[in-house]
Amino acid sequence: MLKIITVCGLGVGSSLIMKMTVDSACAQLGVKCGIEHWDMGTVKGKPCDLIVTTNEFKKNFQDQENVVYLTNMVDVKEAKEKLEVYFQEHGIL
Repeated sequence: MLKIITVCGLGVGSSLIMKMTVDSACAQLGVKCGIEHWDMGTVKGKPCDLIVTTNEFKKNFQDQENVVYLTNMVDVKEAKEKLEVYFQEHGIL
């Protein structure tokens, strides 16, 4: 099962909203995954297959390739499109 972490500054509001959005998008794509939501400080020590966050945090993940950035964290269509590209590029779909 794919492990995904959604990330925001405090790990409460925005990351939880993204978790629900990513969960819906993955369900539509037929990808089984476990999704957790964390704050910026905690995520550094958490192993995962994919991080989903907003464009606001790009500077924090410049060295990582396993990150998908969302413009609108509640837009399931955007999340589905970006995740589908990522999953295809990484042989998940």
